[in-house]
Amino acid sequence: MPASPESGPDTTLSAHDALAQVRSVIDQLAGIRAAKTSISGIFTRTQLSLADVQLARNGLGRLDHFLREQSEEQQRLQAIQQVSQTVTSSLNLTRVLNIVMDTIIELTGAERGFLMLLEPDSAELVFRVARNMDRKTIRKSSFSISRSIVNRVAHEGEPIVTTDAQIDPRFSAQDSIISYNLRSILCVPLKVRAELIGVIYADNRVVSGLFDDKDRDLLMAFANQAAIAIQNARLFEQVTDQLKAITAMRNLMANVSSSIASGVITTDIEDRVTLFNRAAETILGVATEQVEGQAYAECLSELLSPLSALIGHVKTQEIVQSTEVTTDLSTRGRVSLSLQFSPLKDAQDDTLGVAMVIDDLTEKRLREKTMAHVRRYLPPVLVDSLPDIEKVQLGGARQTMSILFADVRGFSTFSESQEPEFVVGVINRYFTVAAEAILLHEGIIDKFMGDAVMALFNTPFLPQEDHALRAARAALAMMYDIRALHEQLPPDQQLWVGASLHTGEAILGNVGSPDRLDFSAIGDTVNLAKRLQEVARPGQILMSQAAYHQIRHRVKVMPLQSIKVKGRQTIEEVYELVGLTK
Repeated sequence: MPASPESGPDTTLSAHDALAQVRSVIDQLAGIRAAKTSISGIFTRTQLSLADVQLARNGLGRLDHFLREQSEEQQRLQAIQQVSQTVTSSLNLTRVLNIVMDTIIELTGAERGFLMLLEPDSAELVFRVARNMDRKTIRKSSFSISRSIVNRVAHEGEPIVTTDAQIDPRFSAQDSIISYNLRSILCVPLKVRAELIGVIYADNRVVSGLFDDKDRDLLMAFANQAAIAIQNARLFEQVTDQLKAITAMRNLMANVSSSIASGVITTDIEDRVTLFNRAAETILGVATEQVEGQAYAECLSELLSPLSALIGHVKTQEIVQSTEVTTDLSTRGRVSLSLQFSPLKDAQDDTLGVAMVIDDLTEKRLREKTMAHVRRYLPPVLVDSLPDIEKVQLGGARQTMSILFADVRGFSTFSESQEPEFVVGVINRYFTVAAEAILLHEGIIDKFMGDAVMALFNTPFLPQEDHALRAARAALAMMYDIRALHEQLPPDQQLWVGASLHTGEAILGNVGSPDRLDFSAIGDTVNLAKRLQEVARPGQILMSQAAYHQIRHRVKVMPLQSIKVKGRQTIEEVYELVGLTK
């Protein structure tokens, strides 16, 4: 008859109880052997009847059988003790599982053994090791076991033993029992503190009656020890994996920290520097080994001591603060830095210190200062689109454009009787008016020539389809602003401007040498615009026929008598610009 799981003793022996049981059995065997020796001596000294002798012989036979069973039990318990010590001394999960499975097969005489562990994420039993009596790993395709028995043991947490599953009324109707021709089966749970972590399954598909209650109890005692060893190995494996992941993440963060362009500094709750990346070394001119582990107020006093109140506020109020400072560093001199401070927190949202991000704005601020001067001469849209210096080459390109010339009339005579400093001040006021009018309409000031200014409209940097109209508006605005300026100047400083407009093709590009370049326009178009300006009266704007043709429907003009300008053979049609139609 199949053994009932309820008929066995308590199956939750601890390591201490199992070892105590082994010692008790050994003591009993020692006493029994002593009694056998004593009885044998009596037989040799006493004359007994034949019946008494036969009876004594039978008793000795039963005693000898009992002794052999106890001796085998002793050997198995000693084997469990030795293997338990071996298993618990290892933290390699694969080695532990293989030792456990090989020991079970050896102790029970099973044909096959399987060990399944409960996966925490899926709560499913997963095969972790499968071995046969030759200590060889069984292929996954041969995992033909009784899932119903495994599931029952996992669900109830109690061991199951059957001497012949084919006739056991509990399992004989199961498909796996029939199809796999399973007979002797022994299945026990693996528990740690009453919590199931897996199942051990052993069977023999040929021999029936291989396992009994003693095998079940023996395996349970061993399983209790094995479960602890397996759990320890699993925990060690998890800790090892986590440590590897943490190490990899730390290495990644270190690589990221050293690769970013911004300086990164972190401090702990006691204001000691805990991180100082490579960019921080470059920006502040301080080596990492000089600051790590040191109080920031001491090792970075030049920069951070004046900001200690701000840093303390960030740490206590847990807010993000930003600031920009310009200061002198002994390692670099005058620098402009952008700093952002934020609280450094752990996974529990507790503040560990302060994280600082530093960006070096020194070159940017110098460039902005330089470009601010450039913007006084060029429109901002042109300044922002200037090509890289490496791309600037000698030569130029043919471009249709409108050219504006303006000259301060009578300035040479005015300057003869004035001090040079005073003369410069006066001319700069007129140039300021002219420049503002030109830049307002996005023209490019090509150059100032003595008391004249030359401006270009429709350059490759700033294409303008309405370039002729922009030049006309700039010239008119210049005249209006000069009239307004006269209201602020004494009569002896009230000078007038003569201007001209012309549209045509010119060569526009870099002129000069590789060491000194000048971006300018050259050609007959420039020459004609300059000659027209020379004949313009004070306060008058002259337009060439080509410029007038471009915007004739947008401007008001007065036709003038054709003229022949200096240096040219052709007669030029000329118009005086007096206003705009719209």
